[in-house]
Amino acid sequence: MSDPMTYARYLALDELLAAQKPLSDRHDELLFIVIHQTKELWLKEIIHEVGLARRLVAAGDLEPAYKALARVSRIQTIMTLSWDVLATMTPADYLSFRGYLGTSSGFQSHQFRTLEYLLGLKDDSFLRFHADRPEALAELKAALETPSLYDVAIAQLPKHGLFVPEAVLNRDVAQTYTPSPEVEAAWLEVYRDTKRYWELYQLAEKLVDLDDALVTWRHKHVLTVERIIGGRPGTGGTEGAGYLARTLQRRCFPELWSLRTRL
Repeated sequence: MSDPMTYARYLALDELLAAQKPLSDRHDELLFIVIHQTKELWLKEIIHEVGLARRLVAAGDLEPAYKALARVSRIQTIMTLSWDVLATMTPADYLSFRGYLGTSSGFQSHQFRTLEYLLGLKDDSFLRFHADRPEALAELKAALETPSLYDVAIAQLPKHGLFVPEAVLNRDVAQTYTPSPEVEAAWLEVYRDTKRYWELYQLAEKLVDLDDALVTWRHKHVLTVERIIGGRPGTGGTEGAGYLARTLQRRCFPELWSLRTRL
């Protein structure tokens, strides 16, 4: 007879709580590890939800996708708030163990890059960081070569009688999406007649919620890095806050932002 299920066994708590392995004796290193491990767990759930939303939208089941996308936005809020916890660590606290990090960096998170790919921010230059992790590399490549959430959303526009060029519908989905005036015009029609295109309008606003939350997370990341290390280079060789600040210009769903000027 198998042992009865317990809280600890169901959640694999012994393994989970043994996964924090500070390399120094500095008090704040545990916080640093917990914050980043928690981020990776939330990213796992976000990828799970975005994958579901992408499949539902591709199948034309728009309303069921709203729940998954709303859940992602709530998780993003929690992730953004976590920077405030990390910011309780002073520069002296962080510098006391920073040397132990070596060349490791959040820049190398394959799950964050997978999420970017799923949302349409495609850049195959990140693949090289995961050559030593076959499963992570396979996950990244699959996301890179699969139509993004925005690709499948755009593909729904013609099914509602809105024009989208064949060049957009049949584009190389492994490449970064290039904004299209015709796609903007189609979404603009949705926003000008919300009653007629209610499902598409709601989908568009859920996507904007997600994009908004992602930029907010990036902004808080920049501020936290500036607060703790100022303008120092990042541990992974990036420019640190300078690099992160440039990412604030990225938009996963560009026409959903640009159309607002024309409403």
